[in-house]
Amino acid sequence: QVQLVESGGGSVQPGGSLRLSCTGSRFTFDHWAIGWFRQAPGKEREEVSCISSRDRNTYYIDSVKGRFTISRDNPKNTMYLQMNSLKPEDTAVYYCAAYRERVCGSAAAGVRYWGQGIQVTVSS
Repeated sequence: QVQLVESGGGSVQPGGSLRLSCTGSRFTFDHWAIGWFRQAPGKEREEVSCISSRDRNTYYIDSVKGRFTISRDNPKNTMYLQMNSLKPEDTAVYYCAAYRERVCGSAAAGVRYWGQGIQVTVSS
């Protein structure tokens, strides 16, 4: 059974940092684009960031550009999201996702596998 397991969430004050990790198993992790989505209470799930499988092209939603950095370590089957300068509006459940495509651009419609989600809370 395919698994995507997130870790690294928690609570932090505004301006703080967190690093999320996502480790995949039982599928060819390095063949596919992978990314992060988030869903805040009462809002739709949105794509936060994506990284392609080979050329490492990246996508970020405008609200996190310059603050978040996505990366992947294929030999470890792991993806990271470094989140700096966190704001209260970043509070959400964050989901790891593996796409059906090698490149980014398909958003939620292109996701093949989802993680269970992990809570990130930014509050003073």
